[in-house]
Amino acid sequence: MTIKPEPAAVSSPSRSKPGQSSPAKPPPAPASGLRSGGQWGDRVFGSIATAAGATIIAAIALMALFLIIRAVPSLQANKANFITSSEFSTTDETNLRFGIAELFQITVLSSVFALMIAVPIAIGIAAFLTNYAPARLAKPFAILVDLLAAVPSIVFGLWGIFVLAPWLEPVARFLNSHLGWLFLFADGNVSLAGGGTVFTAGVVLAVMILPIITSVTREVFALTPRGHVEAAQALGATKWEVVRMTVFPYGRSGMVAGSMLGLGRALGETVAVLIILRAAATPGHWSLFDGGYTFASKIASAAAEFSSKLPTGAYIAAGLVLFILTFIVNALARAAAGGRVSGG
Repeated sequence: MTIKPEPAAVSSPSRSKPGQSSPAKPPPAPASGLRSGGQWGDRVFGSIATAAGATIIAAIALMALFLIIRAVPSLQANKANFITSSEFSTTDETNLRFGIAELFQITVLSSVFALMIAVPIAIGIAAFLTNYAPARLAKPFAILVDLLAAVPSIVFGLWGIFVLAPWLEPVARFLNSHLGWLFLFADGNVSLAGGGTVFTAGVVLAVMILPIITSVTREVFALTPRGHVEAAQALGATKWEVVRMTVFPYGRSGMVAGSMLGLGRALGETVAVLIILRAAATPGHWSLFDGGYTFASKIASAAAEFSSKLPTGAYIAAGLVLFILTFIVNALARAAAGGRVSGG
């Protein structure tokens, strides 16, 4: 039995010869309608985004310009040193005497004191919610902390002067009697009775800025890479060591950003501080037991007198200083966070 050989396969004309590379097929040409539509959408979105960013810059520039224009005539008519004087007399338009020394002192002292109280507590709450608390407890507790931000300032002020101040008065007297040799706890320019001091205002401000710092810090802590945490656990680190070696370093910039947001809120707080702080007849000496006015509360207290151009300009000049102070705080926050406001 003979086996017939199979016929040889006929090569296709399009098949390339050995040693030659097959020609690459050209990519399909995109639809002209889709390409033009995408470019048009990019241009529109880019224009909207640019306009949104420019709006913020323009608004800030216009506010600064307004403050400068309205403040310059009053500064030229001022008979006292605007930077070093503690006077603030604007009743006589022909004899304006105003300065920001005491306003700056009370504003910075109350805000920094509030920040020193709020930041450690906020970081502790954020670490607890993201690393220690069970899931069924973390979410309701976080909502409860965030609800503090919804409480009106006037409620905080009334609570601070009528409820918190009597509780803090024995603490203030104890600190004054035992640590009075330190300028922060020395005798102030108002009586400790009633609690209308920077000490009480600082505690109330700490409660007010706590939700802001906690919220930002919690969000950054929650973004800590899981691989970093698992690597620390694989090395035998305890829960605290994991938080200290991975969560805190990763969230450093977030902690700084949250703290500066809280400081900005404290610097500009008006109603609560106006209710709590007692007016003083003499300038303060950087004591927590001083009374007086902050920039914001001083401007708010005299709002009913804004009828004449020059006296009103004196308060606008104080507002300009507060405006500049907030920019300095944000610049320092950027420098401390390494130019970032997110984790990493």
